[in-house]
Amino acid sequence: MKLETLGPDCEIDDILAAIERDGACIVRDLLSPETLRSIDEDVAPLIDRTEPSGSEWAGIKTKRTGGLIALCPASRSTVLHPLVIGAANAVLGPYCERIQLNLTQLITILPGQGAQPLHRDRFVWGGAGTGFIGAGGIPRPIEPQFNAIWALTDFTSDNGATNVVPGSQTWEFKRDALPNECVQAVMPRGSVLLYTGSVIHGGGENRSSGPRIGMTFTYSLAWLRQEENQYLSCPPEVARHLDPELTDLLGYTMGNFALGFCTNPETGQEAPSSNAPESVLGRRPATPAAQV
Repeated sequence: MKLETLGPDCEIDDILAAIERDGACIVRDLLSPETLRSIDEDVAPLIDRTEPSGSEWAGIKTKRTGGLIALCPASRSTVLHPLVIGAANAVLGPYCERIQLNLTQLITILPGQGAQPLHRDRFVWGGAGTGFIGAGGIPRPIEPQFNAIWALTDFTSDNGATNVVPGSQTWEFKRDALPNECVQAVMPRGSVLLYTGSVIHGGGENRSSGPRIGMTFTYSLAWLRQEENQYLSCPPEVARHLDPELTDLLGYTMGNFALGFCTNPETGQEAPSSNAPESVLGRRPATPAAQV
């Protein structure tokens, strides 16, 4: 048993077929050597400044570096990679009007780090989630999350390639995975592991002499609280210089009717008013803020 590995010329439908069957897949060699070099230059000092988590669950010998949209300009185009965004919209689209960027994080697994406990990322919102009537009237849980882990080093069986349990997105949430049900997402640098928030997975054990570095971007339904507070990690004074497509993904736009409007506290003697969040970036919204 292994995860399907698709080539860089694959179509979104190829990804969706693998996600429907296994909940995860690998797309090989999506980032160019030039892009990888630019990202390396940005992330190296960030990783150096990051201390290991100090948590057994997150990894005593694992560094987790966030705030990548503000701190790592070279990563911004990767967040918006059309193949990944297209797949994320297709997977999450049935449950929302728009998707949002949920988490940005470098995960550096250092030598000697043991395997992370297996888990489902969706549990950050608690429990199994809300029921949804799917195709054919079959109840299935809402899928809240779509994830991408980009390999900035080779992911090998020795250095901590992510453990994934194919098909676990369809299991009852009380069912645990057995060790022999796991496969590792072995892939070369520049590739990406795509998986849903319902898939059981966890960082692998690093038995090598070097770090395993992954760059994680996760996407979620825009009506959910983001795991990483993007408005603090990438505040308006930074976000106003970014492309609208990226700031929309960060959440500087209406998530749905009446979700996300704001009032400027610096209006002085002017009457307070409800505005779409684009207003804090000095832009007019594509859709006016809902009046509530």
